[in-house]
Amino acid sequence: MKGVSEIEQVFLYGLVGIGLITIVYVLFADAIDGMDGGIFNPTTVLSFLLFICATGFILLKLTDWDEKIVIVVALIISSILTFLLYFFILVPLASAEVSTAYADESLQGLVGRVIVPIPANGFGEIIIETVNGIISKRATGFDNEEIDYDKKVLIIDVDQGTFLVKEYVPLV
Repeated sequence: MKGVSEIEQVFLYGLVGIGLITIVYVLFADAIDGMDGGIFNPTTVLSFLLFICATGFILLKLTDWDEKIVIVVALIISSILTFLLYFFILVPLASAEVSTAYADESLQGLVGRVIVPIPANGFGEIIIETVNGIISKRATGFDNEEIDYDKKVLIIDVDQGTFLVKEYVPLV
């Protein structure tokens, strides 16, 4: 029966230690987020080291290869896996960040509902239902007309944060 070599212990302790560091990083990633820049972010470095230790330990257990060959193969496999993780998982996740921000101009053409009646030559309030929730905005009649409570309105324009609306009349 084959004993445990020093390099196997290094790979095993590295696997356990880096695994624990990865768990701590995942728990406190928002606090450490300032370090997250470029290809050498903590997630990439930790996964690279974790892949080296895991691959090296597995190869030493399952093969009779020389330790130097195992280290080189572990480095190559870890590089490939880290590359795939970074470019096919981490980069798309970073760019797929969901934002609830919107510009007032992006609401033009939508239909809202009057919740505070709009007097002639005055201001009222409307709400617009979007996928991000309900937005309430100050509104006035596009032609300074009066619009009653609970009427549907079409947002025509936005002027300095005030929505210019007309009563919505469906074509059907």
